Amino acid sequence: MTSQTRTAITTGDGVRIAYRFDGDESKPVLLLSNSIGTDLHMWDGQVSALTEHFRLLRYDARGHGASGVPSGPYSLDRLGRDVVELLDALDLPRVHVLGLSMGGIVAQWLGIHVPERVDRLVLSNTAAHLGPADQWDRSIAELLAAPDMQATAEMFLHNWFPARMLQDGNEVVEGFRRTLLATQRESVAGNWAAVRDADLRRTATLIPNPTLVIAGEYDTVTSADHGKKLAAIVPGARFTLLPTVHLANIEGQTEFLDAVVGFLTERS
Repeated sequence: MTSQTRTAITTGDGVRIAYRFDGDESKPVLLLSNSIGTDLHMWDGQVSALTEHFRLLRYDARGHGASGVPSGPYSLDRLGRDVVELLDALDLPRVHVLGLSMGGIVAQWLGIHVPERVDRLVLSNTAAHLGPADQWDRSIAELLAAPDMQATAEMFLHNWFPARMLQDGNEVVEGFRRTLLATQRESVAGNWAAVRDADLRRTATLIPNPTLVIAGEYDTVTSADHGKKLAAIVPGARFTLLPTVHLANIEGQTEFLDAVVGFLTERS
């Protein structure tokens, strides 16, 4: 049976978390966790290929898409607990997890704190630590003082995509631009605070799950070096380098899908 449903749960602290299932209910579940400034539609282009193998569970992280936007800085612990509460509400004891950028940090948290809820882990274009803290404080202050998301949206797009994709009229980029401009500044600031305060360089050594780390050769947000260091920290992790910038699932879709599906469907 194939399902395509979208609904929401309410977390213990009263925040709406929107989610969506796609695919055959008989297949293993793959949870997808997103980058800051995006919603669950950042994976739209990969749904068709991934649902050949998995039932997809996508969600809007707090502050994004159809989820609630609570005030104040967010913490990685809270973002991770949002996922645990979602899995609990959906009666999903164990899932594969694929997280990109901020989603990859959340995925690391899951592998550290609730490894029994995770089967295999894919950490894409992410890092165990992104410092120093004062650079995030400056960015947060500038964003909250700005009149709108315009400048921040352009910064994100230039960090996410190569120059060839930023030419006028690229439909994929325009979709991400619309999502960014619709995102509240408080959401981005709150999630930046979670990144600022996250340091998993020691605790990521506790991840017991089979793990694949994917990095972009030209990624200026979470560099290839960040990826290599993360793969060295997580016991037994594999490392794959793709010729992309930050959103490897978009720019290098074929190679990205080959790496992800090959790893997740590989026999133990």
